[in-house]
Amino acid sequence: MNKLLATLIASLFAVSTAFAASHTGAPMAGASAPKAEAQATKKTVKKAKKAKKAKKVKAEETKS
Repeated sequence: MNKLLATLIASLFAVSTAFAASHTGAPMAGASAPKAEAQATKKTVKKAKKAKKAKKVKAEETKS
């Protein structure tokens, strides 16, 4: 019985240690990186639309 108990406790310790070790290197701020990237993309798209609109207005002005 003692050997069985010791084996169960050792395996539980080994599993919990392996689980903790696999999660130690994960950055907590990593979840916000895609959000910042999406905002930057949005800003770029807005700038591109604004530039395209300005170009179109300028082309219309030169036509007239």
